[in-house]
Amino acid sequence: MYDWVVLWEWVEIAARWLHVITAVAWIGSSFYFIALDLGLHRDRNLTSGADGEEWQVHGGGFYHIQKYLVAPASMPDHLVWFKWESYATWLSGFAMLVLVYYLGAELFLIDPTVMELATWQAVAISLASLAFGWLAYNTLCKIFVNADQNVLMVALFVVLVAMSWFYTQVFSGRAAMLHLGAFTASIMTGNVFFIIMPNQRVVVDDLKAGRKPDPKYGKIAKQRSTHNNYLTLPVVFLMLSNHYPLIFATKYNWIIASLVFLMGVTIRHWFNTKHARKGNPHWTWLVTVLLFLAIAWLSTAPMRTVEGEAKLKGEALVYASSPGFEEVVGIVQGRCSMCHAAEPGWEGLYWPPKDVVLETEAQIAHEAKRIYLQAGVTHAMPPGNLSFIEPEERAKIVEWFRAAGAEDPV
Repeated sequence: MYDWVVLWEWVEIAARWLHVITAVAWIGSSFYFIALDLGLHRDRNLTSGADGEEWQVHGGGFYHIQKYLVAPASMPDHLVWFKWESYATWLSGFAMLVLVYYLGAELFLIDPTVMELATWQAVAISLASLAFGWLAYNTLCKIFVNADQNVLMVALFVVLVAMSWFYTQVFSGRAAMLHLGAFTASIMTGNVFFIIMPNQRVVVDDLKAGRKPDPKYGKIAKQRSTHNNYLTLPVVFLMLSNHYPLIFATKYNWIIASLVFLMGVTIRHWFNTKHARKGNPHWTWLVTVLLFLAIAWLSTAPMRTVEGEAKLKGEALVYASSPGFEEVVGIVQGRCSMCHAAEPGWEGLYWPPKDVVLETEAQIAHEAKRIYLQAGVTHAMPPGNLSFIEPEERAKIVEWFRAAGAEDPV
């Protein structure tokens, strides 16, 4: 049994590593081509009939790149298609979703304090929401096809905010943030699979048949590629969020997620403006910092008190002697120690998560900050609230920690 658990752990590791590798490949090529397109010199009358050109230097050599708005006069023998990076990223990400959240639904997907769901119900909602994301987005693109693209982006942002709230009303905080990332990533891969690649195939087929391709196909493909460019950074943030309870396990996590999308826009706007040689909008960094500070404040806003914060002491003895410690020990031993033990009692666990053991008073006092952050300020622990820790118990953990005169570690 032990060998099977270890093997399964390595299956998850392999899937996660593959997801990271393919995501890096996709993001790298996407960012490069957007930067290249924005930086093309289009004020030159090129004898080749190209829309623009760019000279670049890298790796000890020089590159002369030209872009044709529709297609060159003849089809080259070797044409490189950029598609598998996107497909492999989505497929490996979906594999992770299945391995961690579907097969581990009780721990990571379902939180009974949020919504009572059977595993099949939670999985069905997950799959349906991903399909809905593409349908809703694609419909908006068709409705606003001839409108100001800023209007389309606002409409998309409204959908993302609504889904941020929806996911937090259905799944655990960790799963909600992950699903919002998967929701957005599915839109991005849908753009590649359903729009960008088919449109490019139409252009190639027309060129091979001796027909003049309709420029609308290239225009639509570029629109979707630009959308992907602005959505990439928020997706990366959301995929990393499950490591930080101050993001996913707080009261205003859905607002935090919404603000992350705005940060993605401000950051990419700076890069895109620079690449297009249209200035250096430093104001975007100020806005990004302000948004980040707002997110940090929101992560602990519900738990703040009027009293000022005390000086950091950091000694385990301070926490052990703080009022309410005995009660907190009972809470932790009753709600946390079945997993955080030298020999965990939870089925399927063969070592304590993060090597954190919470069996004795000394161990609990030593891990005071983690307990405060994971089970007091946020609801990250226990996963899915499987041990049914009560809000009153979380409040007692916060009260005990702050009574020790310690400064909030946030």
